[in-house]
Amino acid sequence: MRGATQTKWLVAATAIALAATACSTSSKSGDDKAASGGGSIAVQLGEPQKGLIPQDTAESEGNQVLYAVFAGLVDYDRKTNAPRLQVAESIDTQDSKLWTIKLKDGYTFHNGEKVTAQSFVDAWNWGANQDNAAEGMPFFNKIEGSDELAPGKGKKPTAKELKGLKVVDDKTFTVSLTAPFSQFKTMLGYSAFYPMPKAFFNDPKAFGENPIGDGPFQMDGAWEHNKQIKIKRYDNYGGTKAKLQNVTFKIYDNLDTAYNDLRADNIQATNKLPISAMSSVAGEFGDRYINKPESGVGYIGFPIAYNPAYQKPEIRKAISMAIDRDAITKTIFAGTRVPASDFISPLINGYRKDACGDACKYDPAKAKDLFTQAGGLPNNTLELGYNADGGHKEWIEAVGNQLKKNLGIEVTFKPFEKFGKILDALQGKQYQGAFRMAWQMDYPSIENYLRPIFSKVAIDSGSNYGGYVNDQFESLLTQADSAKTEDEGIKLYQQADDVLIKDMPYIPVYTYQASAAYTKKIKNFDTDAQSRYNLAEVELAG
Repeated sequence: MRGATQTKWLVAATAIALAATACSTSSKSGDDKAASGGGSIAVQLGEPQKGLIPQDTAESEGNQVLYAVFAGLVDYDRKTNAPRLQVAESIDTQDSKLWTIKLKDGYTFHNGEKVTAQSFVDAWNWGANQDNAAEGMPFFNKIEGSDELAPGKGKKPTAKELKGLKVVDDKTFTVSLTAPFSQFKTMLGYSAFYPMPKAFFNDPKAFGENPIGDGPFQMDGAWEHNKQIKIKRYDNYGGTKAKLQNVTFKIYDNLDTAYNDLRADNIQATNKLPISAMSSVAGEFGDRYINKPESGVGYIGFPIAYNPAYQKPEIRKAISMAIDRDAITKTIFAGTRVPASDFISPLINGYRKDACGDACKYDPAKAKDLFTQAGGLPNNTLELGYNADGGHKEWIEAVGNQLKKNLGIEVTFKPFEKFGKILDALQGKQYQGAFRMAWQMDYPSIENYLRPIFSKVAIDSGSNYGGYVNDQFESLLTQADSAKTEDEGIKLYQQADDVLIKDMPYIPVYTYQASAAYTKKIKNFDTDAQSRYNLAEVELAG
């Protein structure tokens, strides 16, 4: 989900990037237990960027809802992050190129339609077709025929379906990839690979306001923008049924307001806490405060392809070395963030502590020398953009003050009202300044921290907001994809990571710690590595 870090941000991708949050509420929802059992709660959410379509949702807020409403072929073990079968009965391959997927019985969409192999194939074909401009389109580019459905800018698709997808029967389909990809099974838990009912194709836009999924919860009325999204238990769910009867995602654009509502029990859980709460939340909530590593990495990004001022790697490295990560994580975030030393999350197999080396170490004297030797910035000025709805003002201003002091430059700030606004500006190439960004994994693989954010294919339909291109990086990704063993693949992905460290298209600043809290009204609450609520397992405590 871009976006942590917020999955697509997505990410794609999907980003996650990390969206933040949205408006207050005064009605308590945890007090009334439904007559049919289960009860009702409310939780915090930010306004999703666009319609709730799995193949077109590249940020964490929309994915939070989709995670409750849909079920995919696999999900992930909360402790190990390993893929585990969900709707799939089996996912088999002999060569990592041809995959056979069999489905379990019993899964239906919320309108009663049976989930079949065709439900997946149709959804993937739609997501892969560039005419639909779906955020998740790059995730299908490994399937045979993807170049015909997505031939590139200025060209029209020459096919309507991916030739690498074949329906064998209602419960079985095969996927033929253009080359072996050992991470494919792991990738399949990402929202772009969710199935879709026939109703979606009649009116995708209307569907995005009131999606019909196959998960443990179903929509309870249409999305009320900037206010709330209501869901209710789906009693015919094919997996383990949810314990709660109703959940309301209350939408906030201010984290302090959300936290005050949590303290008043107007909402029962939040997975995002304001900076103002960091020093006191543990004392107030005790063991109902969750602080653990999660998958997000926070960055400062640069529009490399769109602003010549940031095209020299030496300039970007100098800016990185002028940032005191320890001070920011300890002073601003009260230890709830950890200084980043790699582009990869510490939760992921392949992470290397201190891989970034000197480029991520605070050294203001060397930073100033390198910055000066590289010619500095035009007008000796840097602009930092950030979304104002996510509690980022304090740390971005702290970074700005450090750069002003250590590099001798002027720093201005550009707040965007909502996370979706800065994503829109970056996607439209309308913003030319440096920018705050974060990535939360779409699926637990080192590859997911590389291709969706920095590959060439992700420029027009993904989360490569800076327009970074490096042929060596692309070649290493291709080699890693086709590696015969996981260990061999990880070594090649790490070499691609080393290219990023050399070029510094983004600056890794910190890795995220889950900062969540919940009230005494509920129990069995937790978040996963993507900071998603485990709503299907939550119960009222009383």
